[in-house]
Amino acid sequence: MKQPPSLDYDALLRVGYEEYRRFVNPIIAERARLAGEPLRVERVADGSPILSDGRRIEDMHGIQAFGQRNPEVNEALLEYLHSDRPSWFPSRVNPYAGRLAAILAARTGYDNAFFPCTGTGAVEAALKLSRALTRRPRILSIQGAYHGCTFGSCALMSPGIFRDAFGPHLPGVSALPFDDPAALEEALASGDVAALVLEPIQGEGGVRPLSEAFIEAACTLSEAHGTLLIADEIQTGLGRTGRGLLHSASWSRRPDIVLLGKALGGGLVPISAMLTRAALFERAYGRDFAVAESHNTSFAGNALGCIAALRTLELVDEDLLAGNRRKGEQLRRALEARLSTNPLFDHVRGEGMMLGLVLEPIDHPWLSFEHFGYPSLEGRSLVAPLLCRRLYARGFFTFPCGHDWGVVRIQPRYGIEEEALERFVDACAEELEQLAEDTR
Repeated sequence: MKQPPSLDYDALLRVGYEEYRRFVNPIIAERARLAGEPLRVERVADGSPILSDGRRIEDMHGIQAFGQRNPEVNEALLEYLHSDRPSWFPSRVNPYAGRLAAILAARTGYDNAFFPCTGTGAVEAALKLSRALTRRPRILSIQGAYHGCTFGSCALMSPGIFRDAFGPHLPGVSALPFDDPAALEEALASGDVAALVLEPIQGEGGVRPLSEAFIEAACTLSEAHGTLLIADEIQTGLGRTGRGLLHSASWSRRPDIVLLGKALGGGLVPISAMLTRAALFERAYGRDFAVAESHNTSFAGNALGCIAALRTLELVDEDLLAGNRRKGEQLRRALEARLSTNPLFDHVRGEGMMLGLVLEPIDHPWLSFEHFGYPSLEGRSLVAPLLCRRLYARGFFTFPCGHDWGVVRIQPRYGIEEEALERFVDACAEELEQLAEDTR
């Protein structure tokens, strides 16, 4: 049998970027071009992308928490791919998912897991479990939330470009004011709320941590009213904040459901997790065989994803957590010290290696999206996009928060060198100073 030709990766890179523009999403490609984002990535070295002109980029977007092409995860995947082991099990009794769930149970205390491929898939699984278990109609989110882009998770989303075009949304879903314990108490008093879904630190909402008072109210009130507490840790989990494998492990009571994703596959393979207690799963889905499969996906817990996740979890140890706490605090202090006199600087917020650089709006007679011919973006802050554009040119890929374009989201890879963080602080200080001068 004639073997198919091998992929010519160099040729693919030569034409693939233009083919993306033509056949996938031309608007995204144009935005990246206008923003001056680091395109034409040709290879990876020491966890970071290298552009076609040889420049190295520090990716602070957060998805590649363990660095691009992490060698440990890469090796585990190659070992599997060079074997003759099965990748899919027709009975759905999947030993790879079993091993991963057992490891997560040992490390988190949650003794039931479901492994979709995406974070939004984990959110959907949690919403369905909540309604199946409680038989209640209502689900609460928090204003400023970002939980994914499928229909159920989209209903939890803060109003705006990620949500508005897709209504009518899942009925029974409403959003509470951010960090408002009184509003939470009033909402739960009705007794018909199946679940409260929250991010310990809102990522796209502006890197906004929920206060300890609100978290305590969420723990106490949800338990008192029989409402499931769901912690979306797709951004805060896996050591990002330095608190632990789960940020929520320090709360006064464990959430009923915790969601992991993004970096769980080591940045190489898509996999996410919905973690809960076996007793809850059995009450919701244990009636008979048919009900037990009423929520599933074909490639849930696929071998590649589970192997990547197993190796990734080994990387999250006490040394990594301590390093994230230390480097995150050093970065915060350095940014505050260097930017304190800049009129465009407000403050830095967040925890560990999940920080947000909060900026003052630009007061300029014509420097606005409307002036540049984007009336649909009227009212959006231009300050974070402008700073990010300048930082791209300095070798740092940062991003404005999706719901708040006045905040630069900073989520470095865990292994970033302290020298690189120092260069990042220098770049922020110099470029923000120039931006302030240009807009006076």
